[in-house]
Amino acid sequence: MDAASEAALSDWQLVHNTVIPTTPLSLEDVRERSARNVLHIAHLGDALVGCTTVRPPATGSSTATVIARVLPAYRGRGFGRELYSYALAQARSLGAEVIETVVLASNPEGLDFARRAGFIEFDRYVLPGDTVAFVDLRLA
Repeated sequence: MDAASEAALSDWQLVHNTVIPTTPLSLEDVRERSARNVLHIAHLGDALVGCTTVRPPATGSSTATVIARVLPAYRGRGFGRELYSYALAQARSLGAEVIETVVLASNPEGLDFARRAGFIEFDRYVLPGDTVAFVDLRLA
């Protein structure tokens, strides 16, 4: 489901803030991101499972960032693969030739998933005021 309605944006925010607790976003932050990125949420029946973010290639670039987030209770059941495949197809439809992702270093399941999908780490950084690194990875 496209995260266009207020309820969908709120669901996307909930997943993001659960999976990335070190950098919580306000609803206004999420609205701003939805104006420049492609945001989707995923449900299993009525249950919120996860969300995706696709950062489209910037003008003059062929690199997009795809992020699939799955709530902890739903990990290990194939939802990450489905969300990643969906986001990857979106990125490719937007002209992406190079695919990157970013994972919080304290999320070993996310890092393992990215590596199994063929991503290679190329950078780590800590945002000002944070203590946990973000890991940038590129699809090989």
